[in-house]
Amino acid sequence: MQAMKSLFVCFFLFSFLSISTTTALDTITPSRSMRDGETLVSAGGSFQLGFFSPGKSKGRYLGIWYYVDIETVVWVANRETPLGDSSGVLKVTEQGVLVLLNSTNMIVWSSNSSTTAGNPVSQLMDSGNLVVKDGNDTNPDNFLWQSFDYPCDTLLPEMKLGWDLVTGLDRYFFSWKTTDDPAPGEFSVRMDRRGLPQAVIMKGAKITARIGPWNGLSFTGYPYPPQTRENQVGYEFVFHKDEVYYEYRLLDTSIFFRYILNPSGIVQGLTWVHRTHSWELSYTFQADWCENYAWCGAYTSCNINVYPICACLKGFVPKSPKDWNSGHWSDGCVRKIPLACSSGDGFLKYTGFKLPDTSSSWYDKSKGLKECDGLCLNNCSCTAYANLDIREGGTGCLLWFGNLTDIRQFPSGVGQDLYVRVAASELDHIAEKSKFNEKKLPGILISSAVFLVGTLLIGLILYIRNKKLRSQGVRSIDCTKDYLGEDREDMELPPLFDLSTVAKATDDFSSSNKLGEGGFGPVYKGTLIGGKEIAVKRLSKNSGQGMTEFKNEVILIARLQHRNLVKLLGCCVQEEEKILIYEFMPNKSLDFFIFDQEGQKLLHWPTCFHIIGGIARGLLYLHQDSRLRIIHRDLKASNILLDNDMNPKISDFGLAKTFGSDQSRGNTKRVVGTYGYMSPEYAVDGIFSMKSDVFSFGVILLEMLSRQKNRGFSHPDHHLNLLGHAWILWIEDKPLELIDKTLRNSCTISEVLRCLHVALLCVQRVPEDRPSMSSVVLMLSSDVSLPPPKQPGFYTERSVPESPLSTRRCSANTSITIIEAR
Repeated sequence: MQAMKSLFVCFFLFSFLSISTTTALDTITPSRSMRDGETLVSAGGSFQLGFFSPGKSKGRYLGIWYYVDIETVVWVANRETPLGDSSGVLKVTEQGVLVLLNSTNMIVWSSNSSTTAGNPVSQLMDSGNLVVKDGNDTNPDNFLWQSFDYPCDTLLPEMKLGWDLVTGLDRYFFSWKTTDDPAPGEFSVRMDRRGLPQAVIMKGAKITARIGPWNGLSFTGYPYPPQTRENQVGYEFVFHKDEVYYEYRLLDTSIFFRYILNPSGIVQGLTWVHRTHSWELSYTFQADWCENYAWCGAYTSCNINVYPICACLKGFVPKSPKDWNSGHWSDGCVRKIPLACSSGDGFLKYTGFKLPDTSSSWYDKSKGLKECDGLCLNNCSCTAYANLDIREGGTGCLLWFGNLTDIRQFPSGVGQDLYVRVAASELDHIAEKSKFNEKKLPGILISSAVFLVGTLLIGLILYIRNKKLRSQGVRSIDCTKDYLGEDREDMELPPLFDLSTVAKATDDFSSSNKLGEGGFGPVYKGTLIGGKEIAVKRLSKNSGQGMTEFKNEVILIARLQHRNLVKLLGCCVQEEEKILIYEFMPNKSLDFFIFDQEGQKLLHWPTCFHIIGGIARGLLYLHQDSRLRIIHRDLKASNILLDNDMNPKISDFGLAKTFGSDQSRGNTKRVVGTYGYMSPEYAVDGIFSMKSDVFSFGVILLEMLSRQKNRGFSHPDHHLNLLGHAWILWIEDKPLELIDKTLRNSCTISEVLRCLHVALLCVQRVPEDRPSMSSVVLMLSSDVSLPPPKQPGFYTERSVPESPLSTRRCSANTSITIIEAR
């Protein structure tokens, strides 16, 4: 059996790259060339150079790939000129030039190096760098030519992104055209040298995203550099008269880490996990709307954690109020009061910012922040200033001239300080508001003191009462300390609520306060002493769930902090009660707005699009950005709650599963979830992964567009479910017929069609065909090209059992899968 497995692996490797490793070379010299079927291996064995055919392509290319994963090609020589057969030959000439010859001995690619060498040798370094050097030169770092000067779509450790100012060499990397075609695609990552150098992502000649300038610790557009699981990456930005470039190095050479620019224009950082023989996603740039270049226009800040995400800076107003109010922010903002130049202008300080586009900036490394203030104030064209380097309290001076664009607000603790110039009268207005708030301060302090004393008294009363209960044999259990045990060590503990407090808040669980009921049990609205509204989730005695789901939800939500996830305020396990207390969501759940006739009238397209983006970002956080990798497993419209500002919050984590950083999927014999939202591989075989949640998201998206439920959908012309109906309309080129009439008057057609396209990509039958949530967020927030969707899974639901329990599937080894629907 083992022999058969080894034979299969060998056959697979051969079929993918169409190579033969019967001959492995260590060098190429004028007297020893390399032919198709041979490989050049690096000294440490990490990389190989050889001929390959990517994907469905029939052309032959010369490329470099990882030895541990031959599918991961990191560099291609003849990107635009593939060979038509397997007769290619790589030679190094007597002059030290690498040339690739076809069957007629014509040169299809060359290194074009102009220097000469007495003893030219070509080697593949263990860094993945293909070099030509003089074999007589004793300096190991002297290269006549190196592939690292000409990146393709991958940035490897020790490879430079930027400029050699002496020779004029610009090192940048280009995406592949498609996954099957390594020719240069539309996207590139470059170092823009205008003003203070900054890293940008471009589509052709247009900037689509800006990673920003280096501030001594990181790029300002991404203030948390990616780390491998072992935290063994060192970053460096070199900036002097001869060179300006960024590079990173691996402190542990056993780790494989790379950046890639994929054909959709997304930059990703990937780490090789030896145990699973797969690449783990460590970093994604362009994961939300705010990373799109100048999304909000001039003199604005973009904050993905609020809605609307775009806001004018203080002292500025929307340039086009009508467009701004309808959610089209690209025109940006303008000054309310023009600058007076030398007549008393001043600066407003902003913290936690991504610095504006530096293409029209000026800098001086020797000046400090105070000098920077004066320099800007004395130049009528200067609009803002900041530190050049934020290390050691901040050094250097950076000035902006002209409009301030592409600013974003980061969460507390990251980002930089920015000083924006405004008119003196605007500063006076802001100062008056500050004085008004100061006058109110004594009253606020008195009120706070009264509230604190009241809280202490209440706490004392509750303590005395609990002590009395314990003396009577009734013990109040802190669900996080007494019940969760070891699981509580690395989590933020939610506070304990006493049962009497919860009962009083809900008027003893009055039916008039009941908000609804789910698989866990009923949910009640409550009001605490002081007026704070809460949602109380009470485990029903008849529920199929119990302590396992209760514990799961407490552990998970206590560890998660994101604006698109519901917030757990506390819990209670007392007597026979198991209760969870959440923040109250005044706008109920999403299903009310998309399935209720009255609710549908209230959900216009701008709000609908905002909700779609929020759900996507919440899932991205669960799958990639949280401390845990979490699969929700029961994502549906009724589990999307809406706050007062219609911000969506994912709820109900009782069925969620956590994955390790090196785990991509799981399997269960107890399938739980909701029919209509479950992916095919989960419902039938119990296999779940992040792509299971992606499928559920796609179903929700189709339900929001059509205002119809997937399960129970009916149409006079066919017996398909909503997914099948959407697919029929798509292939018949009638997609707008799916859109409900309540949306048509308020929607932007291009946005609606893109959402429908993304939804169909998410519900494809094969999990590998579905996009990741990072790709979904990018697809929804930009104009990147989308691949054509394939037929959805559960094209019809007729094969899915109607009963809520007990679909059984037996295999040869008599394993049983039990599906439990909710």
